[in-house]
This record gives sequence, structure tokens and C-alpha cells, in this order.
Amino acid sequence: MRSVYTIGEALIDFIPAETGIPLKQVSGFGKAAGGAPANVACTVAKLGGRSFFIGKLGEDAFGDFLVETMEQSGVDTRYVFRTLEANTALAFVSLQADGSRDFSFYRKPSADMLLNETDIGACEFGLGDVLHFGSVDLIEAPVKYAHLRAIEAVKRSGGFISFDPNVRLPLWKSAEECRQTIQAFIPYSHMVKISDEELAFITGIEDEAAAISSLFIGSVKHVLLTRGAQGATWFTLGGTRKVSDLGCAVKAVDTTGAGDSFIGAVLFQLSVDAADPHSFTDEQMRRMLRFANAAAALTTTRYGAIPSLPAHAEVLSFMNTYEASKVGTD
Repeated sequence: MRSVYTIGEALIDFIPAETGIPLKQVSGFGKAAGGAPANVACTVAKLGGRSFFIGKLGEDAFGDFLVETMEQSGVDTRYVFRTLEANTALAFVSLQADGSRDFSFYRKPSADMLLNETDIGACEFGLGDVLHFGSVDLIEAPVKYAHLRAIEAVKRSGGFISFDPNVRLPLWKSAEECRQTIQAFIPYSHMVKISDEELAFITGIEDEAAAISSLFIGSVKHVLLTRGAQGATWFTLGGTRKVSDLGCAVKAVDTTGAGDSFIGAVLFQLSVDAADPHSFTDEQMRRMLRFANAAAALTTTRYGAIPSLPAHAEVLSFMNTYEASKVGTD
């Protein structure tokens, strides 16, 4: 089994007690562990894989809570560093009736931004291990260069790099800085997971086929395009091969963590599959998409990110029940 390492932010999501109203009108919140890389690490671990989270947290109660939550999910936290120089990041969330959400972040700076290159020197990456990262911690701070150091180390060890841009414009000085930074990091990756809502923004290309094709630069061999409730498509070999799965229709209450659950489920399967990821057959990719879409769908039926992530048996049970229900309505 390959190990899956994720690097970047772990934070506290404050989930509103009410839905369908602006953030300024919310009267109460519930605390939940979150942060995209932490969500992905927890997804892999909950599904039965071996995952590590690399990041920095404050020496505060919220940092303690995040470490405990990740460990309870099965994540190895030996590469979680603590600091007194900044507090653990916070995010306040507002939810719409369909489960979509807006964020307000408190991190100027937050502890995750202070992860540095020296910290990465303590990490021991093995042959074939996977490193996953997002764009939130690619802002101009020490953590950006920690990412570069980790990417270089994993590539030297013969590992696999996964990148989910996961655009969060409020964290950037400008939309253009966000776009340019994401574009600069795409070539380092072997796999890019991108949503249909992000595709045109990141590539600057409106035509979907042309936009997908433009992502096959540098080391990129795989592009996963997610379409929310409409499922996902896996493009490979320069966009000349593609496999799709229509996903699962569910009543979503909170989409927080759905994309992280999706890519985490893909990376879990990649980590336990002995095959070379670059030689997957269409059927292997279709099977992996089906499982990942089911994991993501289940996540949207509960509130919060990490608390909503399903276990392996739960995903399989859901898939069986869902497929049976479809047969019954055909």
C-alpha cells in the first residue's frame, strides 16, 4: 500500500445553525474540523488507507482539536508542527438551501502559513508515495516554498503528485494572482482535479475541450473534471481518452468537503492498487470514479467536512443500495 501525504491547511469550519441566510444574519455556529488537505487525508484514512498530514497549527485549543480529530480518523500526524507565532486558522461558513456555501476566513497570518522548507526536511517519502496539495496555501508565505520542497522530494522518490486548485478567491490579493499561481503549479502535478466551475477561470478558455487540453502541460497525465451532482470525467493521455460516471443523486444539505471526499477516494484507490497509475484501463478509471462519486455524494448528506466523511463499508453499501434503486425505477 502506498502512503498518501497531504500538505497545507487544517482549520476550524464554523457551520451555521441556520441555512438560506447571509453570513451576517447567522446567530449561531457549530465547530467542525476542516481544511481541504486535512479533509483529503481523513478521507483516505477513513476508507482504510495510510495517510499523513503535513502542516502547521497554533499552540491553541483549536490546534489540539484538529490533531485529535485527524488522529481519531486514522491520520498519522507526526508531521504536524506547532507554533506560538500565529493561531490556528478559522473559517465561518454560510449555507444556502441547496447545500452550497460561502466562506469568511480569519488567517492574517494563521499558523498554516508558517510551515517552512526546514519542516519538510523531517518528512520521509517512500517509493510510489502520493502527495496531494491545493492552492489555499500557495499564497506568498513560507508555506508556498514548503510545498515546492515537498513536491521536489516526492518526485525524487518516484512518487505521484495530485493537485486540486480548490479556488478560494477571498484569500488572495487579486483573482489574477490566484490564477497565475495555480497555473504555475499545475505542471508539477501528475493529476489535476478541477471543477467545472473553476475550469474557465483557471485556464482562461471558455471551450471545455480546449480548456481541458490546455491542462496537459509539464508532468500532467490525468485530469479529473468534477461536475457536482452530475458526476465526473477522467481525461488522460493528453485528453484523447476519457471516462465518465454520472454520480449519485442525493438530497444535499452541505457540500463542504464533497470535492475533498471525491479526490480522497480516488487517491485511496490509487494507493491500494498495485498498478502503475499511468497505465490504468478505462474500466479501472470508471470503477474509481463510481466509488469516488458515491463517497462525495454521501458527504453532502451531512453537515461539516471531516465529520461527514464515510467509511469504506458505508460507501460500498450506499453504492449497492443506489444501484438497486436505479434498477427498480428503470
